[in-house]
Amino acid sequence: MKFSKDFMFGVATSAAQVEGAALEDGKGLNIWDVYARIPGTITDGSTPDPACDHYHTWKQDVQTMKELGVDSYRFSFAWSRILPKGKGEINQKGLDFYKRLIDELHRNDIKPNATLYHWDLPYELEREGGWLNRDVVDWYGEYASLLFKEFGDSVPYWATINEPIATYVGYGQGWFAPGRIGEKFGRQANHHVLLAHGEGVRRFREENLKNSQIGIVVDIWHHHPLRPDHAEDIAIAELENEKAYRSYINPIFKGCYSDALLKYMEENNCMPDMKDGDMEKIAQKLDFFGLNCYNRVLDCADKSLLKLKKEINAGGNYMDNGNEKYPKAVYDAAKILVNDYQIGIPIIVTENGTYNCSEEFAADGRIHDTERIQYLNGFLEWIHKAIEEGIDIRGYYAWSLMDNWEWSAGYSYRFGLIHNNFETQERTWKDSAYWYQNLIRESRK
Repeated sequence: MKFSKDFMFGVATSAAQVEGAALEDGKGLNIWDVYARIPGTITDGSTPDPACDHYHTWKQDVQTMKELGVDSYRFSFAWSRILPKGKGEINQKGLDFYKRLIDELHRNDIKPNATLYHWDLPYELEREGGWLNRDVVDWYGEYASLLFKEFGDSVPYWATINEPIATYVGYGQGWFAPGRIGEKFGRQANHHVLLAHGEGVRRFREENLKNSQIGIVVDIWHHHPLRPDHAEDIAIAELENEKAYRSYINPIFKGCYSDALLKYMEENNCMPDMKDGDMEKIAQKLDFFGLNCYNRVLDCADKSLLKLKKEINAGGNYMDNGNEKYPKAVYDAAKILVNDYQIGIPIIVTENGTYNCSEEFAADGRIHDTERIQYLNGFLEWIHKAIEEGIDIRGYYAWSLMDNWEWSAGYSYRFGLIHNNFETQERTWKDSAYWYQNLIRESRK
């Protein structure tokens, strides 16, 4: 595969998953610091306190990126490291950490791609209602303005929010922090996180940054009916798409919730409180769209058929970790954005990866994560095809640079190109890291 010299190859992480130093140098608690301490919430009972200790090993980690040959590093700011209470008093040590990191990236010709919010709301704001309190839009705006003023054009790519659906999961279904359960909660939090996105875009435009762009990152897991000619399967898949990625993309690009979603929210008594002008704020013009894409989802009215499909295809169309192999998902998602939404802005594939692909050291001292290489290569082939067909995709970020703290899965899911020993913080390149290094090198010839 050959990509243009302007195409960005990168790696991605997030603050809460890699930084550690949860309470060092003035950082305040975030909702995951607290949620992880509730018994039974995290698969392995761990907390994000140590993670990858990136707060101390950042320089070494940037050198690893340099060796990989990546063009860009996607990371997030920890809101509570900069504003320990979420608003008001600024923690200068937190700002200084990100200044050092960004400067080091530039010294190594690696473009920073920064996310303002990657799921780690300051806990002090959660105590005031968090994403259920409309004031969160202003709190987020204060935080965003501070970052734009402090870092400005030193960050070429800014994303307002990463995967807003995670906020819904945390407030509606209780699987993520802060652990609230209720569809009304989830839909209200959804609306507020979209408003915060719009406020972030407005604050960005106020700064009139000449060499930076603003976007949002949304994950598209398109739902397909298991039986394409079965009316009930089709209906389930369509409603799930409305409740999931379309509940963000419709407001952002069409300035409204769809009739199908409005009907669902009305019938299920979970319509969010909205005000005049909300949709105009949400639907502001963006510079790029960040697409996170990992797979598709199959829906079926008969759950036993879904189970049977996995059993039949195990080892064939399914990976050892139980996930279906469907790299065309990224091509389908790009087509949806271009054909159904006419987004008119470049797409950057901001996350793509898989987990637990033979993560143990072999007798030769290597980690032969062959399935990860097959998975990543498959997605890149479909990205290449989309570009050849004229879709404007500007970059690709592998999730993740290194094994990290994977939210509710704790340290039990390993997504990294680089193996991390969480006790010693020793990093070891997996076969996939060497493969990615070579792919980047060969694509430039």
